[in-house]
Amino acid sequence: MTSERPEHKSAIATRRGDDGTTGLLFGGERVFKDGARTEAYGAIDEATAALGVARAEANLKAEDGTLPRTIAALPELILRLQRELFVVGAELATNPDAVDRQKPGETRVTAEMVAGLDALLAEAEAAVEMPREFVVPGETRLSAALELARTITRRAERRAVSIRRAEPVADDQLVPYLNRLADLLWILARAAEQGESRTATPSRSVSDRASRA
Repeated sequence: MTSERPEHKSAIATRRGDDGTTGLLFGGERVFKDGARTEAYGAIDEATAALGVARAEANLKAEDGTLPRTIAALPELILRLQRELFVVGAELATNPDAVDRQKPGETRVTAEMVAGLDALLAEAEAAVEMPREFVVPGETRLSAALELARTITRRAERRAVSIRRAEPVADDQLVPYLNRLADLLWILARAAEQGESRTATPSRSVSDRASRA
């Protein structure tokens, strides 16, 4: 005699995506999960998670008193960027036929958001010593997490450019936002290193630089 277990109804696992499709914001036809649009907002999701690693590391340092004073505001700044990435992801996840239903600052990136990154860039760049050549990520765990978020952001930017080329949008601020964000994350990685009195590792070894001098 066998007993049948009642089917579990999950609020998360709807099973609608078992066929490899997913829905977009504001309805419309479902799209495949490996499509350009889902790849783009999926990369945004990854960048947000990578920033979560950076924020967790910064918070741990803050809790044990080892977060340098020069980057004391970093956890709060990272959280701000994570929240803004939800706006970016929402815009990318919007049904192309429903862009008129987007709300600035909620489901659509605004010029003010881009200007906000410009201001942060100027402030952060003025506070760090800029490397004179390419650097290798990994000097500290915090800077490495920021670099990881930066590279994922660049991938999201590339996917967004592909979408914009196929579906031009008037007054597009999304691609400029991602471009600025990636630049900012690079600067913040340098700030994290220098805050801990560490110097970014150059991409070329001392012997390589000497032989090419």
